[in-house]
Amino acid sequence: MDKARELVFQNYIIGQLTDSGWLVGESAQYDRELALYPEDLLGYVKETQPEQWERFTKHYPNNPDKAFLKSIGRELGKKGTLWLLRNELKDRGAKLKVCTFRPDHHLNPDTLERYGKNRLRVVPELIYSPNGYDGRIDLTLFVNGLPVATCELKSAFKQSLDNARLQYMKDRQPKDPKTKKAEPLLTFKRGALVHFAVSQFEVAMTTKLAGMDTFFLPFNRGTREGGAGNDVIVNPGAEGYATGAIKSVPRSAISQNLAIMLRVHFSPDAFHVYFQNPCGKTCCPSRA
Repeated sequence: MDKARELVFQNYIIGQLTDSGWLVGESAQYDRELALYPEDLLGYVKETQPEQWERFTKHYPNNPDKAFLKSIGRELGKKGTLWLLRNELKDRGAKLKVCTFRPDHHLNPDTLERYGKNRLRVVPELIYSPNGYDGRIDLTLFVNGLPVATCELKSAFKQSLDNARLQYMKDRQPKDPKTKKAEPLLTFKRGALVHFAVSQFEVAMTTKLAGMDTFFLPFNRGTREGGAGNDVIVNPGAEGYATGAIKSVPRSAISQNLAIMLRVHFSPDAFHVYFQNPCGKTCCPSRA
């Protein structure tokens, strides 16, 4: 019964995302070794930068797709996801961007067009580990094939938000406990930039998974009275959930603009410190 309720909750979030233009992916199309969704990464680069892609393919005529993904994996290992989203991949004269941020004005139609071609994808039940572990993450979010967020969902009718936090701490470790090999998706800087624990009533987040030392902070909206948590909807009606927290996940926390804005304004280290050391209204993004 708990799993059935969780599935309804999961499908509700997916529906909210698809209504906002997100694509739905499959775990089978995910590259576990590279922690990428290759279809979107390759598709975005080829569609938005055909001249640079042609220049790249001249140096790798046999298998340019494989060579490009290998280059991306190398840069992710050296500089991280955030760096790659903000900067160009330079390879033998070719300069390729994997993301276009929202421009501050509409004076450059080409930039606006590229921005509109960003591919946002949610993958449910992602089998993420290349090390033989078959654990599944409830929802994983990608921008142009690069992972930006993971979500573990819990039905608050039977499980608390603490269950989702503990699942991250015990079962979503950055290194596989048996093989001691890194899990690319869960590695700080290299993989997803933020990890959400979500129930129908509350949301918590962390930017660095560290086993039982993982530190979560609330990502709630606060109540109208300025209190902790979220407003409870007396008559949920069609929304199905007596909470404002669920809205903050698809509509705010993971909307296109904020998902990309997070990449612009924070480095991984600064982002982590920012949330690890909340100081009132200036630093804390939400109330407990």
